Amino acid sequence: MSSRRSRSQAATSSRITDDQIVELVSKLRQLLPEIRDRRSDKVSASKVLQETCNYIRSLHREVDDLSERLSQLLATIDADSAEASIIRSLIM
Repeated sequence: MSSRRSRSQAATSSRITDDQIVELVSKLRQLLPEIRDRRSDKVSASKVLQETCNYIRSLHREVDDLSERLSQLLATIDADSAEASIIRSLIM
């Protein structure tokens, strides 16, 4: 009985509240360039979350592209040079 009660309490304490969701959406509205430039109070929470996902995907693509460019640059310079060392530290 005691373990059931503690599991129930743990599940209750780990649930996200409506206030936490509202706070998260509010912070995301302020951070996202696509929404920040519009009247953010008119944008729905689902639209904010969708734009957040799109923005994260965009950032992932940029990181992948930059990593590829750095790898290509590294392949064209002397492996023992200071520039190569800097590029390797950026890639890692």
